[in-house]
Formats: sequence, C-alpha cells, structure tokens
Amino acid sequence: MSTIAELNDTIRRTGSGGTVVVTSGIAALPEEAQGRILVLVATFDAFTENNDPYGEHAFGSFDFGEQTIFGKIDRYDRYLSHASPHPTNSVVTTRVLTVMLAEEC
Repeated sequence: MSTIAELNDTIRRTGSGGTVVVTSGIAALPEEAQGRILVLVATFDAFTENNDPYGEHAFGSFDFGEQTIFGKIDRYDRYLSHASPHPTNSVVTTRVLTVMLAEEC
C-alpha cells in the first residue's frame, strides 16, 4: 500500500490528519443517519482498480437507503489554495475528507 493510501486511510478511519467536512445534504439528514454514514465512510474498504485506479484510497461510494454517498479526499497545500506540492508530507499537506450525497456533485 502506498504512503498516500495510508495517510488517506487514517483520515477516513479516524478523522485525524486533516479536516472532515459534510455537505449541506448530509447535514440535513437526521443525526442518526449522519452517524451511520460516517461509520460507513470510516469502514469503507471496497477499493478496486475501477474505483481506485491509482491505489490512493481517495474516493469511496456506497448506497445508503435510496441515496448514494460519496467520500472524497483532496490534498491541498497548508493554505487550502492549491494542490499539495508533496502529498506524502504532512508538513505541507492538508487533507480534506468531504462526505456528500452523490446528487450534490
């Protein structure tokens, strides 16, 4: 497993190592549903060549009831203005995990 995948797994599984954001669509759901969705994001491990071609564990998609949920990890510089120049270096990289309804894309 690559260092990027390991770092992405850490934020996805624990919420540490970056910032976790939920969109307004997720925030509008009942609290219990939000909690269940966050657990499903944290435990997601269905990475394949089709949904994870670079082996970075940066995106996951699953069904929750009748909705499709996306969990997406972006790697920004420390100022959140550009892509990180060195995504394996936590000193210069801020990871952001966004949890959203697929319809919000």
